[in-house]
Amino acid sequence: MKVLGIETTCDETSAAVVEQGPPGEPPRLLAQVVLSQVAEHEPFGGVVPELASRSHVRELTAVIERTLADAGCAPEELDGIAVAARPGLIGALLVGVTTAKALAWSWVKPLLAVHHLEAHLEAPALVGEVVQPPYLGVILSGGHTDLYRVEGPDPETGRESRISLGATLDDAVGEAFDKVASILGLPYPGGPAIERCAKDGDPHAVELPRSLLGPDSLDFSFSGLKTAVLYLWRGQDARGAGPIEGAPRREDICASFQQVVADVLIEKLRRALARTGLSTVVFGGGVTANRTLRSAIEEALGEDVRLVFPPPRFATDNGAMIAVSGLRLLAEGRTSSLDLEPEATP
Repeated sequence: MKVLGIETTCDETSAAVVEQGPPGEPPRLLAQVVLSQVAEHEPFGGVVPELASRSHVRELTAVIERTLADAGCAPEELDGIAVAARPGLIGALLVGVTTAKALAWSWVKPLLAVHHLEAHLEAPALVGEVVQPPYLGVILSGGHTDLYRVEGPDPETGRESRISLGATLDDAVGEAFDKVASILGLPYPGGPAIERCAKDGDPHAVELPRSLLGPDSLDFSFSGLKTAVLYLWRGQDARGAGPIEGAPRREDICASFQQVVADVLIEKLRRALARTGLSTVVFGGGVTANRTLRSAIEEALGEDVRLVFPPPRFATDNGAMIAVSGLRLLAEGRTSSLDLEPEATP
């Protein structure tokens, strides 16, 4: 089976063709195109939804055409059209879903509505890391910091179930990186900028708050951490651009901020593993590309549990993970009708 995957949930316009080979073999990526909008959003320090939607409108058709050409795949060779239908920016989702519906209708192919977060957790399959439920699913991205217990297929529906264990109550972890980078005058996107800056800093030089929300909580809160950085750099009135007199070095703030984020994530993972009794953790989302965070988690937990990270090129939003989810949906017979509507919320 071959599936075309379309991804437009935020600021990456992406398409991919993935083929499912013989039983027991991992899916094979035939071609993928990922068009980033970083340059368009960089002047604003974050994603502007209207600009993202317009860029998808301009670029998506050409991205799909190039993907099919690179894959050497004609439309008639496809077995389905998969599209990220939720969650995401509603305008951006509309572009992808509308395009997928038009292609499914005109090419007479099944339409497959993919849950973006589920796709992130299936991305490791692209390099042969196929994980059987139950496992702990962890999404770390610009819009999400979520913990799930992923169960096996429901006997009645045949669908895997995701039980939410915890989520962010304010800023997602990737959003916190972007905002702290903006406060410190670093470029967008914030995650890579902070990681680069932190290499020359001391992770224990600056005392920053670790919000754990109580001894049993599996939820996250990074807004207080972000605000602490703001006051350190710009002062209590936060009026200037900073740094104020006596402010810590930017490098030390970045290293300490990154260390606090790692500490919080590790503690929440320990709590979730203890509560669920699970022994496998599958990660997804762009923040997992941060090597410092990944190394800290591996050092703290790697001896006791199986940790499955996506390769960096499949960590951020991409069409390949959408196509992989689409292959599963197609195999399960879970197609969607042409009245499919996108949804912004999980």
